[in-house]
Amino acid sequence: MSVCIRFLPDDVTIEAEPGESLLEVADRAGVDIPTGCLMGSCHACEVEIEGGETIRSCISAVPPGRSQLTIQLFSDPSW
Repeated sequence: MSVCIRFLPDDVTIEAEPGESLLEVADRAGVDIPTGCLMGSCHACEVEIEGGETIRSCISAVPPGRSQLTIQLFSDPSW
């Protein structure tokens, strides 16, 4: 069962499979998530998911058991 991922503030929506890397999903959608270390240490790729939880997209995957997920991108000019 695919998951409908909505990226804000650009309001871009794409279908993804549970377990798929969030960075890969964003790339397919044409959404840029800044990265640094790609290991979760630098926090450059932090995004906020529904409910206000902040996650590092480089080490996170599309969660199973959901039909949709909204991801709020941050803008950090230092990255």
